[in-house]
Amino acid sequence: MTQTLTPHNAFDLLMAGNQRFVAGVPEHPNQDAARRTQTAPSQQPFAVLFGCSDSRLAAEIIFDRGLGDLFVVRTAGHVAGTEVLGSIEFGVNVLNTPLVVVLGHDSCGAVAAARSALENGQTPGGFVRDIVERVTPSVLAARAAGRDSAEEILAEHIEHTVDLLLERSRVLAEAVATGRTAVIGLSYRLADGSAQFVTSRGLDPAVPSAS
Repeated sequence: MTQTLTPHNAFDLLMAGNQRFVAGVPEHPNQDAARRTQTAPSQQPFAVLFGCSDSRLAAEIIFDRGLGDLFVVRTAGHVAGTEVLGSIEFGVNVLNTPLVVVLGHDSCGAVAAARSALENGQTPGGFVRDIVERVTPSVLAARAAGRDSAEEILAEHIEHTVDLLLERSRVLAEAVATGRTAVIGLSYRLADGSAQFVTSRGLDPAVPSAS
């Protein structure tokens, strides 16, 4: 993969792979011994993918990609701490990836736990509590806007995460402001395998990419 891709090119490439996965016709690109040898000296991923740790969200599978294509960062509920921000900045500033993706999904346990904590006061113990507390502002914001369904709260959490990354990372904000990188939010549907567009900063998916 070359680093001449624009954010829009990278988005199109990513979504084309998801469409193949949904249709049941994956190509499994870049998964052979030749690719392994090619990427051993260095990596040039075309996207940073920051997603939930859920076992059903295996990035290279659902986007039909292979070795060296995606720089993947995952946490439960895609909550972003300093380690996550540093990892994303590494992908953008050192590896020059033109696209950052925040990937949420339906039936997210972290979102469900945050909703439950607000409704009945039952908060998990240990460090899981920290995850729930970081998701809670998204649930509150969605409800304040009259959006109380699970799908609406998920969309709010994805958008909140996108905004949080840009607010906390000057490196990422500058990359988006100069057009070098775009940040998008996608929502994955477990039943059919599709990744649905939620929001973007620095990219308009309705505009065809330049050939």
